[in-house]
Amino acid sequence: MRALVQGARLTPTQRRIARELVHHADTVAYLSAGEVAELAQVSQPSVTRFAMALGFDGYPALRRRLRELTAGQRAAPAPDGDNDLQRAVRDEMGNLNRLADHLADPAAVHAAAGLLAASRPLPVLGLRAAAPLAGYFGYFAAKIHPEVRVLDSGGSLLYERLEQAADSGAKAVLAYALPRYPRELRDALSEARVLGLKVVVVTDSPVSPAADLADVTLTAAVGSQLVFDLHTAPMVLTMVLLQAISDVDPAATQRRLEHFESSANRRSVFMD
Repeated sequence: MRALVQGARLTPTQRRIARELVHHADTVAYLSAGEVAELAQVSQPSVTRFAMALGFDGYPALRRRLRELTAGQRAAPAPDGDNDLQRAVRDEMGNLNRLADHLADPAAVHAAAGLLAASRPLPVLGLRAAAPLAGYFGYFAAKIHPEVRVLDSGGSLLYERLEQAADSGAKAVLAYALPRYPRELRDALSEARVLGLKVVVVTDSPVSPAADLADVTLTAAVGSQLVFDLHTAPMVLTMVLLQAISDVDPAATQRRLEHFESSANRRSVFMD
């Protein structure tokens, strides 16, 4: 599914359709063009143009291909009587299952870990809804990485802080790009590339607006069944990435963790 859309040059409207295709592949393959348009909140002709942008004659040809790709993989129906809240949680469980399947090939995670572990300092970028995830990563990464800089606010200072990180020796930046994608995030990633930084992006889809600026893209779907998005899968992917970073140099990781524990005990940081 991801291979169909990865690398294609898509308009913003087509990216929205692609996100629905990737996130709801088990059902989209059995919907009409009109139903897909309603799901993605676009016009029906947009769905046809999207299929043609991927190299198909029209939506029916794309749907046939989707059915071939998803044959035997349709999700089991939710238990009868589930309410909206239960359905939202079950949908999030599906996102986690898809993440687990995607990690069968951990090459991208290991590539990202290698770039981030070697960057001194390591800037971590997350704006608006993605800011808490950047902070979450930064809190734990600081225990195993000598210098982590969380950049979670925009404005002109953001570009200065990227420049300062590059001047201090940074080689890579980690960015969280989650819906709704701030325009300022894309601008900051463009600036990071100008500064010569490698870009690792954690995002919800291989066709998110930040993916084409990344050297390594890691994806985890965002739940959209409630008023505000659920970031469960991106948070799990964050911990997976931290594990991979810690495995780059296990001896150094162990030394830093032991130093933290010694310091925390001396200062009685925790109650247990």
